Amino acid sequence: MSQQPSFSFGEVSSRFAPDAAAGGRLRSPKPAAAGPSRGAELHRHAHRDRLRQRFTEGGAAAVPDYELLEMVLYRALPRGDTKPLAKRLLKRFGDLNHVLAAPPPRLKEVEGVGERVVFELKLIEAVGHRMARARVMKKPILGSWDALLDYCQTAMAHRDVEQFRVLYLDRKNVLIADEAQADGTVDHVPVYPREVVKRALELNASALILVHNHPSGDPAPSQADIDMTYAIRDAAEVLGLVVHDHLIVGKARELSFRSEGLL
Repeated sequence: MSQQPSFSFGEVSSRFAPDAAAGGRLRSPKPAAAGPSRGAELHRHAHRDRLRQRFTEGGAAAVPDYELLEMVLYRALPRGDTKPLAKRLLKRFGDLNHVLAAPPPRLKEVEGVGERVVFELKLIEAVGHRMARARVMKKPILGSWDALLDYCQTAMAHRDVEQFRVLYLDRKNVLIADEAQADGTVDHVPVYPREVVKRALELNASALILVHNHPSGDPAPSQADIDMTYAIRDAAEVLGLVVHDHLIVGKARELSFRSEGLL
């Protein structure tokens, strides 16, 4: 968060000899030789079949990350060998989560990544987010806290810039809306307490949970984080709204303001 006082994504067939039209004999076509390219293709198909079978029989636990990524890339590169690209992506970004969450411009810096590859990776990322979100939407959030933390990790932990989200709850603490309020830079995101509270009134919400990420990986709050949280809490209290918590999402863990005694 910023230290500033404002809380500031055409070949003719050779089967007929030239003299065939004049009564010459038919020439039988020669069978295509099984050259190196044909052998490589057969090897690739066999490799893919083995991977699919291993995954089908043993699930995700039966294959390492690079092989999962290989299979994700099959649709984008139906005729290519996806293993080298999968390994290049993992080497660049570190793990599968970071590959899926990487911004398209950074993905395209990796040799072999084009629009089709980016599309497939972003599609898988979106599916993962939707699945995690479905576990918490329209449910009593205080009784689904672990699912909420999993969702926040999935949605925010691997982002390269800060994002500020607000989870809006009804009187029974059921999550009725999850909205990204703003995106920022690697260490700052603009937040406007008045807009947060105004949106709560529009949704007829009764309580809020604030969430933002630290791209550095360290979820320890800055003084600006603390000041912003108190500004939103104070604005919410005037209108009878409760701020249940502020979660800061790091690379490996989250920090809860309430658990730390800051709320």
